[in-house]
Amino acid sequence: MKISLKIPHECNGYRLDQALAACLPEYSRARLQKWVKLGCVTLDDASCRPRDIVVQNQTILIDVTDNLIREQESREIEPQNIPLNVIYEDADLIVLNKPAGLVVHPAVGNPDGTLCNALLFHYPELGLLPRAGIVHRLDRDTTGLMVVARTLPSHASLVRQLQARAMGREYEAVVNGVMVAGGRVDAPIGRHPVNRKRMAVVDGGKDAVTCYRILERFHAHTRVRLKLESGRTHQIRVHMSHIHHPVVGDPVYGGRKKIPAGAAPALKKLLREFPRQALHACKLTLMHPINGEQLDWQVPMPADMQDLLQGLKG
Repeated sequence: MKISLKIPHECNGYRLDQALAACLPEYSRARLQKWVKLGCVTLDDASCRPRDIVVQNQTILIDVTDNLIREQESREIEPQNIPLNVIYEDADLIVLNKPAGLVVHPAVGNPDGTLCNALLFHYPELGLLPRAGIVHRLDRDTTGLMVVARTLPSHASLVRQLQARAMGREYEAVVNGVMVAGGRVDAPIGRHPVNRKRMAVVDGGKDAVTCYRILERFHAHTRVRLKLESGRTHQIRVHMSHIHHPVVGDPVYGGRKKIPAGAAPALKKLLREFPRQALHACKLTLMHPINGEQLDWQVPMPADMQDLLQGLKG
């Protein structure tokens, strides 16, 4: 991708990064600064720095097709032929249904075999985008809908929608205990003060709000629909545990497995062996990043959660 522009009168005397942000609002200022530092921006055919002062009619050229960008952004992640369940795609975005067990980003302990590896195989152009176009994530064992940007303008738009809480994300879960009514959890989330690998409701944490309503009640469990007003790490799992209704099967926040008194042997086995948190991202709503059309998608719960519900009904 190449962009050429001239400094307008209203940006005369600005720092270069300020002028770029004013002229290219579809990209974040941090991204524009990074391009300058990587040498992808020239000012009147000369190298430049973010703090350089610009004058009217100077020519800016941005070239982000260089391999350096690919190496910096994708961190040389290896493309891998991992199947994807694509629900929708066009020239600007991809919506997919993530299965349980698929990690989103490479990390310590999961250097490959991730959604990021899969995206770079099926859509090689995503190597030019930060995090291969992924703008939000689901935990490894949470299933459901995710959106991926295919272009830099789309990425910037989707990130802004997330930050403005304009992107609707709804989940279904099966939680322990019988809930009396729906509600709203407004509790800040941060790192656990002792176990830094976990999140917790803590003073001084980041604002986090989860709304929920009851779909079905069982003898000792509840099926709920949840909507996020923020997007913190492990938010639903932390909030449900905080109100003493942890998600069934949650290995981190669920505590000891809870088997209801008098449960049939088949249900006891189902609850003891359920392999993950019973949490599914069932609905996604957003504004198309280019044409502004409102779009939404829904996907049914995966088979293991449907089997769990059938067992609880029995």
